[in-house]
Amino acid sequence: MNTETIRTAPGALLRETPIVAVLRAKHASEYAPVIDALVAGGVTSIELTLSTAGVFEELPALRARYGTAADIGVGTITTVEEAEAALSGGAGFIVTPITDPAIVATAVAAGIPVYPGGMTPTELFTGWKAGATAVKVFPASQVGPGFLKDLRGPFPDIQAVPSGGVGVAEAIEWIRAGALAVSVGGPLLGDAFKGGDLEALTMRAKALVNAVAAARDEEKA
Repeated sequence: MNTETIRTAPGALLRETPIVAVLRAKHASEYAPVIDALVAGGVTSIELTLSTAGVFEELPALRARYGTAADIGVGTITTVEEAEAALSGGAGFIVTPITDPAIVATAVAAGIPVYPGGMTPTELFTGWKAGATAVKVFPASQVGPGFLKDLRGPFPDIQAVPSGGVGVAEAIEWIRAGALAVSVGGPLLGDAFKGGDLEALTMRAKALVNAVAAARDEEKA
């Protein structure tokens, strides 16, 4: 695995492959083999959630381990202090389940992509107006891809990343609807953190990458 410490250009890998893998485990020390499998399958934007213990402690080593091969970000951030800790550890992007302009401003000031979460038009536009790279539609399973079309009626330029309950089929539909990227957790990870077959995870990642790429080409056509 690439051990260069050079940080990838903000958002570069996500633009190439519009998939964020959301990782949750008992402890962040379990992350590396799973990230290896995801990167081998072409999923290179990795969100480490703060619902997992040890993220801040493991983040610098993970950043050094993957270098330019993966973009390692931190999610489930709910305070400015957590955002600052993530940035200090080298996070490549910030994800939050809430809309807090102060968190957005912290990431924007550091020149790092930030994806604030919300569901209502007011929440999503607030995050977008604050300078978000894209807004996180959360939980996406409660609204569906048609929501993005409706949202762009009053906000035609808004960029969105659906998260929460997004499987392969849903990912394809969100990309077809014009989502910047999709955020996928359990449907992609499966039993990877419970001793599951990591080669199978790589195959699932490859299948998702191919399906999303085809959907993006179709959306652009």
